[in-house]
Amino acid sequence: MEKILVTGAAGGIGSRLRKLLPAVYKNIRWSDIRKLDDLGSKDEFMAADLADLAAVEKIVAGVEGIVHLGGYSVEGPWDVIHQANIVGCYNLFEAAYRAGVKRVVFASSNHAVGFYPRNKRIGVDVTTRPDSRYGVSKAFGEALGALYAHKHGLRVTCLRIGNFGDAPLDRRRLAIWLKPEDMVQLIRIGLEHRDIQFEIFYAVSDNADSWWDNSNAQRFGYKPQGRSEEFRDSAMAAQAKLPNDPIGDRYQGGPYCSDEYDAGDGL
Repeated sequence: MEKILVTGAAGGIGSRLRKLLPAVYKNIRWSDIRKLDDLGSKDEFMAADLADLAAVEKIVAGVEGIVHLGGYSVEGPWDVIHQANIVGCYNLFEAAYRAGVKRVVFASSNHAVGFYPRNKRIGVDVTTRPDSRYGVSKAFGEALGALYAHKHGLRVTCLRIGNFGDAPLDRRRLAIWLKPEDMVQLIRIGLEHRDIQFEIFYAVSDNADSWWDNSNAQRFGYKPQGRSEEFRDSAMAAQAKLPNDPIGDRYQGGPYCSDEYDAGDGL
C-alpha cells in the first residue's frame, strides 16, 4: 500500500493505531469529524463528517487502502446511529468505489452477533444476531462490504472486534480481548493478503475462554500474540465488583443485551 486512509482517528482504537501503524505504513492520512489536538508535524489529517458524501470523497482521493474505524462506537439513539454508521458507512464504501480504492478494512463488532449465548462457540458463517442498534449498524456494514466486494470487486475485510485494550477488564473480556498489536496484524492481512476478496474475521487474541472459532483468520496467516489467561486474576477480581446481570451474563454481548431488554425469559 503506497497510501492508506484511517477514519475514526480520534477514537480509542484510532488513537492507539496512530502510534502503531506508522511503523508499518509510511504514508497515512488520518481523518475524523474534527481536527485532533495531538497531531505530529508530519501527520496528514483531513477532517470529514462521514454523513457528508462530498467530504468523504475528498478524504478517500488518492489512497489505495482504507481502515474504516469511523462512526459512533457505542449504543445510541437511532438518529445518531443512522447518520454516523449507516449513512456514513454507505458514503465510505461508495466513495471508495468511485475513487478506485483497492481495499477496505471495516471495523465491525462482536455486537453484530451479541445475542448468541456464551455457551455456544460460533464461527463467522452464523446468521447475525445484533444486540443493539449499534450492532445492527455493524451487521449492515458487513452486508454493504459484501455488496461492494462481489458486485464491484473491492477487496473487503470485516473485523468483528472484541474488546481492544492492554488487558481484559472482566470475565466477559477474558473471552473477547484483543491486544492492540494483534489488531495491527489483522489490518495488515486485510490490506495486503493477495487472496482477500471478502472475508470476516474475529478481531480477538489467543484467549483460552474465547467463544469464537477464528479459523478463518488463521487460514490467512493470523497468529495472535496476546493471551488473556495471563490477566485472569485481575479480570476476575474486577468481575467480583460488578453488579449481577442475569441477561447480560447469558449472552456474548453482555450489557448491550440486557440494556432495554424486555423479552422475558423466553430467549
